Amino acid sequence: MTYLDSWLDDEKPREKLLKRGASALSDAELLAIFLRTGTKGKNVIKLSQEIIGYFGSIQGLLVATEQQFCEIKGLGKAKYAQLQASLEMSLRFTNEQISLQDAIENPEQVKNFLKQKLTGQVNEQFVALFLNNQHQVVAYEALFSGTINAASVHTRVIVQQCLKHNAAALIVCHNHPSGVTEPSVSDINITQQIKSAMALIDVRLLDHLIVAGKQVVSLAELDQL
Repeated sequence: MTYLDSWLDDEKPREKLLKRGASALSDAELLAIFLRTGTKGKNVIKLSQEIIGYFGSIQGLLVATEQQFCEIKGLGKAKYAQLQASLEMSLRFTNEQISLQDAIENPEQVKNFLKQKLTGQVNEQFVALFLNNQHQVVAYEALFSGTINAASVHTRVIVQQCLKHNAAALIVCHNHPSGVTEPSVSDINITQQIKSAMALIDVRLLDHLIVAGKQVVSLAELDQL
């Protein structure tokens, strides 16, 4: 008997994915397809539910270290390598897509890209997307790294990188490891400083995004740009 033979065909995660699409599956069902098999006395769905419960969420599992990952019975170095390869393929696909498309007409794709880049970071990171005259992404750079609740941002460096990439527009982003979505006073102040600096070199600041947990907040949408 294979890993899910005891399930009705319509209930098997693999068949459910093929019929309804991956978005119809629960976190445990998606993980079950990845794991393929359970352990002795425990089917793969039960194992998947316990793993997600242990890490708290899919995000917790995906950002786990190799040591943390391999501590779970049923997982190991081979599965860890497989998971990391899957994550990297997803990130490269998103990277290729965003580099080919108009960032202004695809704001959700920009948000998803930056969320993938910054989700799970334990310290604040400040990054930037540099765009050309057609508002297509020409470069992504991680500019500043900080502590758990702060990162020093230097507008001089941002100006230098804009000139280096001959950028016509800019989207900046940083994460809140705490998960708090509300922009701080310093977030708003640095946004205005960057906007003023960009105006001096004829570069338009399009947005300042904040990645907080599973959410991405746009200061432009909050009229704080």
